[in-house]
Amino acid sequence: MGFDHQSTKTSYCQCRKWNSFLELKFISVLVVLLLTILPNAAAYDPLDPNGNITIKWDVVSWTADGYVAAVTMSNFQMYRSIMSPGWTLSWQWAKKEVIWSMVGAQTTEQGDCSKFKGNVPHCCKKTPVVVDLLPGVPYNQQFSNCCKGGVVSAWGQDPIGSVSAFQVSVGLAGTSNKTVKLPTNFSLLGPGPGYTCGPAKVVPSTVYFTPDHRRKTQALMTWNVTCTYSQFLASSKPKCCVSFSSFYNETITPCPSCACGCQNKNNCIMSDSKQAHRAGINTPKKDNTPLLQCTHHMCPIRVHWHVKINYKDYWRVKLAVTNFNYRMNYTQWTLVAQHPNLNSVTQVFSFDYKPLVPYEAINDTGMFYGMKYYNDLLMEAGPYGNVQSEVLLKKNKDTFTFKHGWAFPRKVYFNGDECLLPPPDAYPFLPNSAHVNPFSILTMVFSVILFMFTI
Repeated sequence: MGFDHQSTKTSYCQCRKWNSFLELKFISVLVVLLLTILPNAAAYDPLDPNGNITIKWDVVSWTADGYVAAVTMSNFQMYRSIMSPGWTLSWQWAKKEVIWSMVGAQTTEQGDCSKFKGNVPHCCKKTPVVVDLLPGVPYNQQFSNCCKGGVVSAWGQDPIGSVSAFQVSVGLAGTSNKTVKLPTNFSLLGPGPGYTCGPAKVVPSTVYFTPDHRRKTQALMTWNVTCTYSQFLASSKPKCCVSFSSFYNETITPCPSCACGCQNKNNCIMSDSKQAHRAGINTPKKDNTPLLQCTHHMCPIRVHWHVKINYKDYWRVKLAVTNFNYRMNYTQWTLVAQHPNLNSVTQVFSFDYKPLVPYEAINDTGMFYGMKYYNDLLMEAGPYGNVQSEVLLKKNKDTFTFKHGWAFPRKVYFNGDECLLPPPDAYPFLPNSAHVNPFSILTMVFSVILFMFTI
C-alpha cells in the first residue's frame, strides 16, 4: 500500500483549521465570560472586601391584616458613608400590601388610596419610595437611630452613627410566617446611584435584650437584604484626582488633564471671577449637580501628597485635600491611602487616623478623617475649601527608599471613591547625582597647593 501524501496534507490542513476554530471559539467564550463577570466584580473593593449595607426587617408584632416591622439599615463599609441629602430606599410588594403608618421615616408619595373608606393608608403604591425624617421632628414621630436626614456614617469612622432605622406598619399582608411574602426588587440610593441590592433572604430571628439584660426576646420573623457599592455604577468617571510633589525635586506632578472629564468645561467658574462671590452660588441643586471651579483636571476633589522632610529614622508627608465644588460641603469626609510604610505610622497631625487591615498579614492601608468640631467639615470651593495634615512615619531600613516613586501611595480614595493617580513616569524623580560646583573644586586644589608650599 502506497503512502498518500496529498491525503495526509489535506487532513493536516483540516486539523489545523479545526484547531484554529476551536481556539477562536474558546477566546470568544472567554471574552463573553469576562464581560459578564466584570460588572459584578466592579462591586468588590479589595481594600474593604466585607463592606456592604445590610437592611434588616424584623417583624415585631402581627396585626389584624398584616404586621409591624422594625427596619434597620447598617452600614458595614469601613470608609464609605451616605452623605446629605441622605439615603432613599424602595422595594416592590409581592402582593397588594399597603403601608398603614410609619415612624422615623416617610414615603415620598401616597399613591392612589381611593378604594379605602375611613382610615387612609400612609402609602398605597406598589413600589414605595422611603426617605429618612429630618432632625427636630416631634418625639411621637421618632424611632431609634432615625431622623438624621438620611446621613449614615462609615463603620470605621463612627460605628454608632452608621445605623439608620424606622418602623413600618404593613396591611393587606400575611399574618403568619407562612403567609407573609417577602418584598422584592430592593433599590438603595446613597444619595446617588452605585448600590446594587440582592434578594431578601429569611434569616434566624433577631434576639433582643431587655434594658437590665436579664431577659431575651426575639423577632417573630427576620429577613435581610444586602447592598454592595460599585464605583462604576455610580459614575463612569472618577470623582477625585491626586497630585504629587517632594522636597528632592522642584517638579510638581499635577492631576492628569481632564481626570474627571471636561464635558462641563463651559459651565465652570474661574477662581478670580466675580461669579464665585455672587449670592446663591453655593445653593445645592435637587439633582446634586456640581458647580466646579475651572481647573485643568475638572475634579470636585484634589488630594495632594507632598514628601516633605527626610530624617535619619523618620520621614514626613504632608496631605492636603482641596474642594473645587461650589455647591458641596463634605461632612464626615474620609481619605484612604495605600502605602507600604503605613504600617509604621508614628504620628498624624490635625487628622484622626485608623489603620485598615483588610487581610490579616497586610497592614498597608489607613483611613484619615477630620477631627470632630475642628476639620470634619470640608467647605465648598473658596479660601476655606481645604483641609491639611502631616504624617510622621518611621523608616524600615530594609525596604525604605525614595527611588522609583516608592514614597507615593499606590491607591487613594476620597469618601469611598478611588481617585485617579498620575502616570508613574510623571512622578517626581530622585536626582541621579548631586550638583557639582567647579569653583569649589578649584578652591580645594589651590588650598592643597598652598598648604604644600607653606610646609
